Amino acid sequence: MKGVLETREVQSPALENNPLGDPARRRLTVYLPPGYAEGTQRYPVVYFLHAFSSSGGSWTNVSGFAPSVPDRLDALIEQGTIPPVIAVFPDAWTKLGGSQWVNSDAIGRYRDYLAKDIVGFVDKTWRTLPKAASRAVVGHSSGGYGALVMGRYHPELFSLVGAHAPDSYFEYCYMPDLPKAATALLKSGGVEAWATEMRLRARETKMRGDDFPVINILAMAAAYSPKKGEPLNLELPFDQQNAKLRLDVWNRWLVHDPVRFVPKFLDSFRKLKGVFLDCGTRDEFNLRWGTRMVADDLKAAGVDVTHEEFEDGHSGVSYRFERSLAVLVPRLTQD
Repeated sequence: MKGVLETREVQSPALENNPLGDPARRRLTVYLPPGYAEGTQRYPVVYFLHAFSSSGGSWTNVSGFAPSVPDRLDALIEQGTIPPVIAVFPDAWTKLGGSQWVNSDAIGRYRDYLAKDIVGFVDKTWRTLPKAASRAVVGHSSGGYGALVMGRYHPELFSLVGAHAPDSYFEYCYMPDLPKAATALLKSGGVEAWATEMRLRARETKMRGDDFPVINILAMAAAYSPKKGEPLNLELPFDQQNAKLRLDVWNRWLVHDPVRFVPKFLDSFRKLKGVFLDCGTRDEFNLRWGTRMVADDLKAAGVDVTHEEFEDGHSGVSYRFERSLAVLVPRLTQD
């Protein structure tokens, strides 16, 4: 790698006293491009949002065969495909596996954590160009969802958004897991009992494959339908005894679905320089279709959209960041 990775710790006021008791002090990894230490130049910044069940440290995981995302970024700069940028890899791991990068009474204020604490810390610590025209935010899966959240709420901070297979059209991506979660929770005796069993199992051995749909639904309920006083401060969108859909709660989820909120916040997305969207044609969570819907709505509203599909599934597709970075980074203001 020609550039350098630095690691700092950030104390986040937004995460202090969060409901899950997760740490407010988080490790932050930052990529600095070649020549950073020798010069005085300021650089645009790309923020990378990790997926559900992942963490900020996952971006630098080394594979025996595939390069990491920082390695891919570094190679793009060395090849001249993109101009030099600073890259930021914040951590939004929670005891439920993730935050969806939103503010939630059941999880904590993770949107504020990114938009206020992380962006502010990065601009104070490194030689950034501290303006929206020089910032992009990208992510995959729940990280892609988070990138759309930033486009919705913070066009004053980010001018370019890249969302790879973002959680969208909840009927297709989440609903198939609802009966699986209902089965497991009924067998365990409820939300808290299941969570205790799962954490014990993960600590002593490992999570089971069938644990993922359950923790996924619990985490999404914490993000989309929090309710203080309920187990884990969340409301499930189904009856725990017969799995019947609770439409009042499910409709609370749908408010957070990009296919619903993007059309309502088009004024925010029109402020962006552009949006990159993609998804694999064999995505196991059916995210191809929600991504298409979001792309269609943005295009119809006059937003500059690059929408692509490729022959692959949901996981192991970090190579696609090479494409989104090639599209987005040259559009960042360099001075």
